Amino acid sequence: MTANLQERFLAAELVRKSLIGYIPVREALLKFPPDTKDKSIQAAFHALVHLEADEDLRRRDILYKEEQDEYLEMISQILESGEDLPDNIIRNYEKYYKEPNIPHSNNAYGNIKRFFRFLNMD
Repeated sequence: MTANLQERFLAAELVRKSLIGYIPVREALLKFPPDTKDKSIQAAFHALVHLEADEDLRRRDILYKEEQDEYLEMISQILESGEDLPDNIIRNYEKYYKEPNIPHSNNAYGNIKRFFRFLNMD
């Protein structure tokens, strides 16, 4: 099994656990594969960020909540199968974010990346 496939399995699991309330969204975001270049994982990360940001809207609009839950479940299933997310999903997030705020590794490279993100030079 490739590392990339293992990262997709982990991302799928984190999305699913967040959806069912097994772990808080914030915790799932912090456990995402660090420094990943996989566009599908990056898009899943952004979708999960939106889940957290839409908390109030989800409480007020049950239809929105159901649609968002189905969308995230679809993302989780695709990642779990090892496939790429559809291009339209990836492009949808890329137009808003140059690079995701996915956690960085706990090594020298990760420390440098965190520093430049802090300076907003990432």
